[in-house]
Amino acid sequence: MSYDRYLAICDPLHYFTIMDFRLRLLLAMGSWVLGFALTLIPGILVTTLQYCGPNVIDHFFCDLAPFLKLSCSDVYVVQTEIIVFSVPIILLPFLYIITSYVNIFVSIMKISSTTGREKAFSTCSSHLTIVCMYYGTLIIVYMVPANGHLSSLNKSLSLLYIVITPLLNPVVYSLRNKELQAAMQKIICNKILV
Repeated sequence: MSYDRYLAICDPLHYFTIMDFRLRLLLAMGSWVLGFALTLIPGILVTTLQYCGPNVIDHFFCDLAPFLKLSCSDVYVVQTEIIVFSVPIILLPFLYIITSYVNIFVSIMKISSTTGREKAFSTCSSHLTIVCMYYGTLIIVYMVPANGHLSSLNKSLSLLYIVITPLLNPVVYSLRNKELQAAMQKIICNKILV
């Protein structure tokens, strides 16, 4: 999505030539195949662990960290592998998105008209909102140690990126729709007047 926004703003005349059906298919398939392949390895490693004692996970869903806490065998190899594979899964796309948006921001600042800048910023705002929401909570949940009282905060924040972000995704993208904006204003005005 960030590459799409980058092309639309930084190279608009070549957009349809570059972003053809084949490239869109390759980007989608690459995301799916890499995501599946890179998460398959931790899944296989987790199945080799031994579990004993309580089998209740103190979490809303079967997240990896609480699942590893249940294991009575050494989880060092699994944790090391997760750190190694988190680079291509999380860090590289994040850096790519940041680089794309820095280039977009530089291009937008070169636009002389205020209207042109506003239109270019509004093109990116929906995607940037979702990216910030997703990566912000993801970084907080997995970078901050979840010991003691922070464990319940981590559970709530993980719900934010697992449930709330996908739930708000269509809403955030729809907010640019004029008909939806008019309907929301009508609902809000009716609630205020009642």
